Amino acid sequence: MIKNKYIKTLAATPVIGAAVRGGISLIVKREAKLIAKHFSEYLQPVVAFKPEMRSEAFRIRHDVYCEELKFEPEREDKMEQDEFDEYSRFCLIQHLPSNNYAGCVRIVSPHASANEEPLPIEKFCSNAIEGARHHPSQFDRSEICEISRLAVRPQFRRRKADKFDGAAHGAINEQTYSEEELRCFPFLAIGLYLSCAALAVRNGINHAFVMMEPRLARSMSFLGIKFEQLGPAIDYHGIRAPYYISAKMLTRSLPVGFQALMKNIDDEVGKGCMAARESLPQDDYMRRMYVPKQKKIWLPHDQRLQLPEHGHGKSPILLTESFK
Repeated sequence: MIKNKYIKTLAATPVIGAAVRGGISLIVKREAKLIAKHFSEYLQPVVAFKPEMRSEAFRIRHDVYCEELKFEPEREDKMEQDEFDEYSRFCLIQHLPSNNYAGCVRIVSPHASANEEPLPIEKFCSNAIEGARHHPSQFDRSEICEISRLAVRPQFRRRKADKFDGAAHGAINEQTYSEEELRCFPFLAIGLYLSCAALAVRNGINHAFVMMEPRLARSMSFLGIKFEQLGPAIDYHGIRAPYYISAKMLTRSLPVGFQALMKNIDDEVGKGCMAARESLPQDDYMRRMYVPKQKKIWLPHDQRLQLPEHGHGKSPILLTESFK
């Protein structure tokens, strides 16, 4: 990725900035295609619907949020849980060569009213979204979610001192993994975001809210995943601001290079959702979180709509009518 400060300065220059930005865009697209190629070789999204998989997510959260960042008190069972987990869906990213789980994320998915099942942003950060252009109260409760508790384990990052936004940016430990593996590890956070996007849409959710560090939002925007900031940054587990993204916003801005990555991720998430629907016995959590109305994002070529043009030619959209 682009790390040279001089190049970034040139990109902001009025006369030659456009040409420099164009060159940067080509480099990012090329890198994104390489990431998509290597990602599926070394990393795999996993829908954590089984109790033991959800426990793994809770352990990762404890490693990062309790032991490393000290945002939450340590638990005796080494699992970080809260009230929102009862109505959340979870994704893990598995490192295939070692079978270890590298990171996790959840989407808080309410069905009841804000009083009974609030989003974390509604309960703890309501002032930050007061008067926002997009607010959870504007949508059906079954169509909203909040992305939260994104965490990447320390061994999949460069330095333990890299501690912004739940250590979710995915810088990696260069001494432990191969050069090809290193190509995809910086995109662990993006892989987790795309995983929960696929999981959300497959369950009829079209609107997502998230509290994140502004610099992480800028990094995501640079890579083509554009969140809309809804309000001011506040002190909430560090300086964070409220953001919103819809399924339509994601697919409009998703770069060509990341579409292959999104397809690979969605295929795996689809398998996980199907396995959740078919698993027995079905407890109350499973019946509620994985209702039998799976919607597929990636369609056969002749059924696809079209994304906006990206440079030369058009790219097929990868969405169904569930996007509003």
